[in-house]
Amino acid sequence: MDVCLVSPEIPHNTGCAARLCAATHNVLHLVEPLGFSLEDRYLKRAGLDYWPQVELVIHRDWDALLAHLSRGARRPAAERLRLFTARGGASLFETAFEPDDILVFGCESKGLPTELIDAHPTRRVYIPVARGVRSLNLANVACLSVYTAMVRAGVPLPDNDGTYEAHPLANEDIWPLSRARRSDAT
Repeated sequence: MDVCLVSPEIPHNTGCAARLCAATHNVLHLVEPLGFSLEDRYLKRAGLDYWPQVELVIHRDWDALLAHLSRGARRPAAERLRLFTARGGASLFETAFEPDDILVFGCESKGLPTELIDAHPTRRVYIPVARGVRSLNLANVACLSVYTAMVRAGVPLPDNDGTYEAHPLANEDIWPLSRARRSDAT
């Protein structure tokens, strides 16, 4: 599975998503514009010492993301999209996922662009919340959604009995920018 944040604004949320992707061995895609620099100390801090384990790809826009994720794929990108929105669609807990799905999350203040949701109305996914609650935090939604989608798609979860062994580069001063590659440069 691929995890994509479209124009994220808060570095802490993106750092948490990076840590999630390190923990689940999923690629993290960021679609520009970003609301922060990849050299932001809060972004680095939220990802802790897991940045060496993050596969991070930056895309100049939505079309660049789709082009990148279409290369060599067995299914068209449009069939793999799962657009997470607080405004309807299918419940996360009733959605069938596939191992090659692209889980797409919007920016914190506005969510996904309306034109994107309108172009793929059957690909919308939401997390049920109580009336009067507008939405959940992006990092929380990403975490719940990634693990749920992996289980529902039959993707094996990381094999770990709860023990921790530091990555060989965990003590290095690795910044998110050094882990990023641009899709238009590949």
